[in-house]
Amino acid sequence: MNGILVVDKPRGWTSFDVIAKLRGALHTKKIGHSGTLDPLATGVLPLFVGNAVKAVDLPQNHEKTYLATLKFGVRTPTADLESEVCETQEVQISEEQLRAALATFLGDSQQLPPMFSAVKVNGQPLYKAARKGREVARTPRLITITAIDLAEQVGENEYAFSVTCSKGTYIRVLVEDIAARLGTIATMTALRRTQSGDFTLAQAHTLEAILAAANATDDATQAEPMLLPVDSVFGAYPRLDASDELAARLFHGAPTHVRLADAVYRVYHNDAFLGLADAKAGIVTVKKLFIERT
Repeated sequence: MNGILVVDKPRGWTSFDVIAKLRGALHTKKIGHSGTLDPLATGVLPLFVGNAVKAVDLPQNHEKTYLATLKFGVRTPTADLESEVCETQEVQISEEQLRAALATFLGDSQQLPPMFSAVKVNGQPLYKAARKGREVARTPRLITITAIDLAEQVGENEYAFSVTCSKGTYIRVLVEDIAARLGTIATMTALRRTQSGDFTLAQAHTLEAILAAANATDDATQAEPMLLPVDSVFGAYPRLDASDELAARLFHGAPTHVRLADAVYRVYHNDAFLGLADAKAGIVTVKKLFIERT
């Protein structure tokens, strides 16, 4: 079983919980994921199954889109509802004020990773120090926000907003930064990822549906139609239909002289996806194969 399985991650599950469950259900240890989601978050979690695990670090589009909910006037140590409220303030923020504040976050900025995160400093995850009540010096990271808009008011001092951002952006931190810009505090009360790279909620399957399909037969074949082909993540690359000779040489890792423009190509042979090849100065070499060498 090889391909990309887009899961609509349920609330309360870590990304690794989902992988562990599906490794058993799909009878394979070869499952990787692209873009971790915290337990509180739901939505698009792309899983790379079988030989597709080779593509985990290769997708070209790393942008993420989220629908987040924030509540002004409350703060928690983790900046979400995974911890107890530690501070409250009287506050009244209007939609107009919030819209104006959101607009200031468009573009590039520096974001400080939260203490309650898996980011490592001196080889240790920050959350381990945070659990001991320690604060560790962190280096801000460059992030890019390409779209951010107010969606609706969902409660008293509670608003939903959408954001499209670069890989590595912490929405929890963004929520606190938005509040700080308005002179107050806030925490994230909900988060749903609606798109991860080229994968959307429209392509996603609930964990319940995947498990039901996988358990329908002993070999989990009922779940196989839910997988997207591995080449779906490389749509930005031009296609190269290889001759028998070129396919054989690439299959065995042999550089080959071919008149091609310099680029990375999706390589096919008889409409079967072989992998990626790199063309430079008229020489084509294998970049990554997604079929087994025999």
